[in-house]
Amino acid sequence: MQNSEEEEHGTYKELVLLSFPKSNLIHYLGLSHRLLALNFIIVSLSKKSAWSSAQVKVTDTDFDGVEVRVFEGSPKPGEPLRRSVVYIHGGGWALASAKIRYYDELCAAVAEELNAVVVSIEYRLVPKVYFPAQINDVVRATKYFLQPEVLHKYSVDPDRIGISGDSAGGNLAAALGQQISQDANLKNKLKVQALIYPVLQALDFNTPSYQQNVNSPILPRYVMVKYWVDYLKGNYDFVEAMTVNNHTSLDVEEAVALRARLNWTALLPPSVTKNYKPVVQTTGNARIIQEIPQLLDARSAPLIADQKVLQHLPKTYILTCEHDVLRDDGLMYAKRLESAGVEVTLDHFEDGFHGCMIFTSWPTNFSVGIRTRNSYIKWLDQNL
Repeated sequence: MQNSEEEEHGTYKELVLLSFPKSNLIHYLGLSHRLLALNFIIVSLSKKSAWSSAQVKVTDTDFDGVEVRVFEGSPKPGEPLRRSVVYIHGGGWALASAKIRYYDELCAAVAEELNAVVVSIEYRLVPKVYFPAQINDVVRATKYFLQPEVLHKYSVDPDRIGISGDSAGGNLAAALGQQISQDANLKNKLKVQALIYPVLQALDFNTPSYQQNVNSPILPRYVMVKYWVDYLKGNYDFVEAMTVNNHTSLDVEEAVALRARLNWTALLPPSVTKNYKPVVQTTGNARIIQEIPQLLDARSAPLIADQKVLQHLPKTYILTCEHDVLRDDGLMYAKRLESAGVEVTLDHFEDGFHGCMIFTSWPTNFSVGIRTRNSYIKWLDQNL
């Protein structure tokens, strides 16, 4: 019998929360960093070897020193060259892996259904490295792949290459797209980018979706703020202040200068803003931006990139979910891209929740996961 959406949310919540007590205990005992402990549990429970099938060849290798898992779908009859997607997994820049079952199955499905080559990047994670190491890994691996001789090796059409990622991977994909589009030395450019519930900014943790889903069991606001602090190697003492936007108060000049780029009262429609009010502090804690200037770096927060950067981006797909603090990051980026002249497809799921797209097989075979994945792959098939 098909589970209801409420039951699905509950099942996933239990699976996620099961690992947290163990990792926190290890952390507080001083045996390991909590994120290392948590990721050890996640990867240990779901790591999958590079098993090939009749439809998809799977290999682990490295591109310019960055580990990747390559999925090679069979070429279409009469088409010797294949399409390709560079995929970047999510996990708060600290968790998961290209080699766990959920991402392995997603990338294999894309490779098979699109007869494509999918390169899934195993970038380094917090706390072993911090920003900008993650985006540097992603850029380095992608630039290596875009070399004519490498594309030839994998029989990839240089005019049909896209990038994609979910959550923190969507953040890295968006930042990657901006860097690739500005690199005059790259002969091969990207045809599309597909961002799945991406995290795109850390200046406003009180957008309507953050307020609406503040205590979401899957990704509550407090956890998202901590991911940001971890990623940018900040101080945990700043977390509480950041949740109420004390880091972007009106007396923080650097942040005020960027406010228009994520002004949700102008970027979001009334159906989304509803009765929510902006949280703008008159005075706050200027020390936060001083100690974590990376908060204002478009490589970490692609939403705040200059309009001149956005106008060079390729055709874009953005998937958002109603039950997700990051919903409005995606909606605002879609609006900014459209204003810059980029063709955007916004795919919103009212019953979607953060992370849902990778849960398509037992015991987490959620109907919304299957529908989001199918919609995503369909768009890639039609546009790549």
